[in-house]
Amino acid sequence: MSAVATKKVRNLVLVFGDQLDPDAGVFKDFDPKKDAVWMAEVDHESTYVWSHKQRIALFLSAMRHFRDELSARGIKVHYRELGDKANSGKLSTELEHALETLKPEKVHFTRPGEWRILRGCEKVLQTTDTSYQLFEDTHFFTAPADFDEHAEGRKSLRMEFFYRELRKKTGILMDEDGKPVGGEWNFDKENRGSFGKGGPPVETAGPVSEPDEITAEVLRLVEDHFPKHPGSLKHFRWPVTRRAALHALNDFVKHRLPDFGTYQDAMWTDAPWLYHAWLGSSLNLKLLNPREVVSAAEAAYHEGHAPLPAVEGFIRQILGWREYVRGVYWKFMPDYLERNSLGADAALPDFYWTGDTEYACLKQTIGQTLEYGYAHHIQRLMVTGLYALLLGVNPKAVHEWYLAVYVDAVEWVELPNVLGMSQYADGGVMASKPYAATGKYIQRMSNYCAKCPKNPAKRTGEDACPFTTLYWDFLLRNEKPLRRNQRMSLQVRNIDRIDEAERSEIRAAAAKLKGA
Repeated sequence: MSAVATKKVRNLVLVFGDQLDPDAGVFKDFDPKKDAVWMAEVDHESTYVWSHKQRIALFLSAMRHFRDELSARGIKVHYRELGDKANSGKLSTELEHALETLKPEKVHFTRPGEWRILRGCEKVLQTTDTSYQLFEDTHFFTAPADFDEHAEGRKSLRMEFFYRELRKKTGILMDEDGKPVGGEWNFDKENRGSFGKGGPPVETAGPVSEPDEITAEVLRLVEDHFPKHPGSLKHFRWPVTRRAALHALNDFVKHRLPDFGTYQDAMWTDAPWLYHAWLGSSLNLKLLNPREVVSAAEAAYHEGHAPLPAVEGFIRQILGWREYVRGVYWKFMPDYLERNSLGADAALPDFYWTGDTEYACLKQTIGQTLEYGYAHHIQRLMVTGLYALLLGVNPKAVHEWYLAVYVDAVEWVELPNVLGMSQYADGGVMASKPYAATGKYIQRMSNYCAKCPKNPAKRTGEDACPFTTLYWDFLLRNEKPLRRNQRMSLQVRNIDRIDEAERSEIRAAAAKLKGA
């Protein structure tokens, strides 16, 4: 924190680590002569979940770059660094200290990415009787109120319908007659290709933003300050400035977007990046605006550079899924965090923190997660997420792991994806059925099984795939609620063919896996 201000601050603008845009709405009437910015690095934001070293480094480096950018614009920034002796380690305490020291007439801040931070700040401001104004985050196509309006009166909330509404409102990938370009809203069926035996035609090297002096200093700080946290800093190359984020966007559109659609669900050994964008962290830190990302992809289609299924599939993730999960988050929090519709109570296996397992798919996915802080959406949903679902891990523990280990994890996007879609803990708010599958799915979409001692076709026996064993155990132990789900009816009816002797064998094998 800087020395005590000599002039009274009119508006103190709070900026959190995922709000790094000098053109955000909260700065609209900012006057550098009267107003100031407050930012703080605190231990608690890295320890309330056991955060990956790269996730910590990403936030700290991006925050420091943003601080310097604001200062270069002549904006006064009151900034508390992690290593400051007076740093209390908690955001609320640091905010209290700032209010006491600076005595602003009013506080302005943008809706944070976590309900916890929003309520914590409001509590401090109300307790100190500080006048404040909350600004909606203009980096999204919609506000929480828009989703509430969409959800009113609906028995079920499905991304597809919200996505179509937004396509119509924005005109994105729409023709002059108000119909979707190409005659279809969704090309998902064309975006499920696997690589076959030959593997991916090209494997790119991943993000290439080399650490500058600020980032190098942050990497040393994180290694010294959080030595026991998971992950490695060896391959830190994430964009921490807008310039680097724009480079990453242009690189994706030029080199990988054309093949993204076909192979977005595919997985391959020692190939963590494939045709994915790696833009989630830049979008979530607000280094990129989703409008410019969608616009760049749409332009690639109209210019003939990328096919429609690839472009639509990519835009659907941003205009559709990203907006949808944020709407779910703000509509149902804070109670959403505690949902556990299947009553799952198992502990998260220790190997999720180490990657030390014989199962090839889990070893690959967790190993790359620890090394890079990254795994793509199918690795998260259908490898680590699927195993936790089938094992019956407490969904809150699964959520905390995902929030900790991925560099692009901010709670508004991570929690609904994990609790709702991956773990089906919200009882069907996010997904119409559990994403439950045997090891055969992983075999079809990757080459992981070729180097695994387990057989995805077998559900019992020494060489049975744990995913397959646990899949049948999952159906057996959740038979009653799953029978009520029409989309699960075929899967549940399959267990009617299993006699009691084999059911006992499946349960015993599953119990052994749960005890592992």
